[in-house]
Amino acid sequence: MNQAAQSAQSSFVILQIGERRLALPAQIVAELAPPVRMHCFPHDTPSILGVILRRGHIVPVYDAASALGVHASSAQRFFLIARRRFGKAREFGAIPVNGDCELTAGELQPPAADRPSCVSGMLQYGDETLDVFDLDALMSSGLAADALDSAESRA
Repeated sequence: MNQAAQSAQSSFVILQIGERRLALPAQIVAELAPPVRMHCFPHDTPSILGVILRRGHIVPVYDAASALGVHASSAQRFFLIARRRFGKAREFGAIPVNGDCELTAGELQPPAADRPSCVSGMLQYGDETLDVFDLDALMSSGLAADALDSAESRA
């Protein structure tokens, strides 16, 4: 592959959630963490399963399986820790992963019309076409729900 073709491609992490394989943009992945105790507490944000403590940070664990419409597996192998930025602020979020992860390069294609809103595109990976998961959309939906609940409670 020539340098121009390589620069047109992006890096992705291939992972498994439930029985489904999908991809995430590699630049948002901070680390794959071993399974640790997830702390659950009463809350009203359906996209959050609980929190974990990782490297001195409280990291929310998001329910990616439900957003994708798949059954979550109890055989969790890792937490995929992802990062997002808000100006100078930084936030981490985690999703449970139950299969091996791989790094690959490819060209992001537009999503099919019937895909959930948390799918930002498609990636051809060997003989498979994988959904590219928009973790930021899932994380934002939880934050948006919190903001709405907070505004309604003040009214």
